[in-house]
Amino acid sequence: MSLRPAVAALAALVLAACATARPPEPEPRPLPPAAPAPPMTPSLPPEPPGPRVLELSALDGWGAEDHAAAFAAWRAVCGVSRDPGLKAACARAQEAPPLGAEASRTFFEASFLALQSPPEGTLTAYFAPEYEARREPDTEFSAPVRPKPADLKTVDGGLLDPAQAGKPAVALDLGDGLFAPYPDRASIETRPPDAALAWMRPEELFFLQIQGSGVLTFKDGRRMKALYAANNGRPFVGVANPMRDQGLLPAQNTSGDAIREWLAAHRGPEADAIMRLNPRYAFFNLGTDDGREPVGAAGIPLPAGRAIAVDPASNPLGALFWIDGEAPILAGAFPTYRRLVTALDVGGAIKGEVRADLYLGTGAEAGAEAGRVRHRLRMYRLIPKEAAP
Repeated sequence: MSLRPAVAALAALVLAACATARPPEPEPRPLPPAAPAPPMTPSLPPEPPGPRVLELSALDGWGAEDHAAAFAAWRAVCGVSRDPGLKAACARAQEAPPLGAEASRTFFEASFLALQSPPEGTLTAYFAPEYEARREPDTEFSAPVRPKPADLKTVDGGLLDPAQAGKPAVALDLGDGLFAPYPDRASIETRPPDAALAWMRPEELFFLQIQGSGVLTFKDGRRMKALYAANNGRPFVGVANPMRDQGLLPAQNTSGDAIREWLAAHRGPEADAIMRLNPRYAFFNLGTDDGREPVGAAGIPLPAGRAIAVDPASNPLGALFWIDGEAPILAGAFPTYRRLVTALDVGGAIKGEVRADLYLGTGAEAGAEAGRVRHRLRMYRLIPKEAAP
């Protein structure tokens, strides 16, 4: 028997099997090595809530402060504070002799820490002006310095507005137990004066009312202090922004001097219309000029350059502060005000926690400086170290 057909059949089977078999799987390749994980960085703890507490040496400008002058000024007024920690520090200061610069700095740094208030506010300044006055009116001295009226009463605010119950308010006494809001500046100025204490130039009386006190010099050379007695309870409204917005003054020159010069140059209906944008009106007493600085709301004379007016709803009288004022917006202003000051006064336009009005002294030079102060403000309240949070 021949083998050829069998071999041929076997070959056909092999070829058929090769035609239907799956191709061989490729050899697996090794995976590239994984990149090393970055090292673990511990997360920083969150900022603690509340204000920051700093050593005094960390305050901007602290090294350049006149510490001896600051110590002497605070030592003279620190008894105003009712805070137990401040009273204890005050007692130590008053038991010590007058201190030089280094000893004063050491005293403050050993006694206090700085508690930063909320981020930023506004610093302004004020002064005690000296103005001419007359006993009788004339065409130039036509504005009466009015005493506190008999019909001006302080009552419970709920008598005027139920939402103000429990708060003191200024009211017009209508008689028979009836009260109304006291008239505004425009209405008061239309009333004939009751026993005017003196007569002034209208724009100078306007500034005396803003500053709150001053010295009047009469034609015979006699000097009298004009002492704040009361106001009509209306809100204070500054005239600088309206004058800028109306194009009466350039944006960078709305200083006190610029405003007063414009009012004097436009004395009469034009100036009256601008001044009446501020509805608040102040009344005065006259007293002998003793040559001392004016007395603030804390009841003691204000040390020039070392006292501020604050909002008593936010900051108590007698509190000690480091003020850091910079970035002025008015031309001709000093670039910075960084110093220790004590809260000794209040003001109708001073509202909020980071708001201060720096008292700069008496007379024209202080007035020229004060009228240019409108700076961005950071405030730090000094607290005794033993009371620090």
